[in-house]
Order: sequence, then structure tokens, then C-alpha cells
Amino acid sequence: MSSSVDAEGDPIPTSAVLMASAKHIATRCRAENVAFLKCKKEDPNPEKCLEKGRQVTRCVLSLLKELHQRCTKEMDAYAGCMYYYTDEFELCRKEQKEFEKACPFD
Repeated sequence: MSSSVDAEGDPIPTSAVLMASAKHIATRCRAENVAFLKCKKEDPNPEKCLEKGRQVTRCVLSLLKELHQRCTKEMDAYAGCMYYYTDEFELCRKEQKEFEKACPFD
């Protein structure tokens, strides 16, 4: 994995980064995700839910940036492990434990 951040220093939301941050995303962005899914269920027209989708995206990107600032080393180690082992949680439990200790769920 070449780099987990872009030129501005913001985390790149690769599958490994998203998988490593999944528990945090589920906790922090729950309301946005529920609103988006409710919108999708109520209206099959994708255009009707674009703003709800943007809210989910904003929440996730904001959270990733915060996590990267708070616990850079642990997040990079966990995301790097997930990348190396193709998102296999079982092979990255040590890194997961260190990441979740450094950045507990809110």
C-alpha cells in the first residue's frame, strides 16, 4: 500500500481503510446511514436520495480525517494489514486491538 493519505493529508477511503474503520463508521454515522436507507426504501428514484447520500459521505470522510489525526500510527497499521491480507479481519486482530484502544468508539 503506497500511501493511505492524499496530498492534503486526508485519508483515502480505500476498502482497507473503510473496513478498518467500519465499527467507528457504524457508530458515528448511524443516523445518516439510517436516513439514507429509509429514503431509498421509500422512493426507488435515486435522485431523491442524493442529498442523504452526500450526508453519509460527508460524515464518513470527516470521521476518517478525525481518526487519522487522532491515531495515525494505529490506523495506518490496521488499514495496511487489511490491505495486505485483502480485508481479512482474522489476520489483523493485533492491529485492530491497538487501533481500537488508541481510538475507542464514541
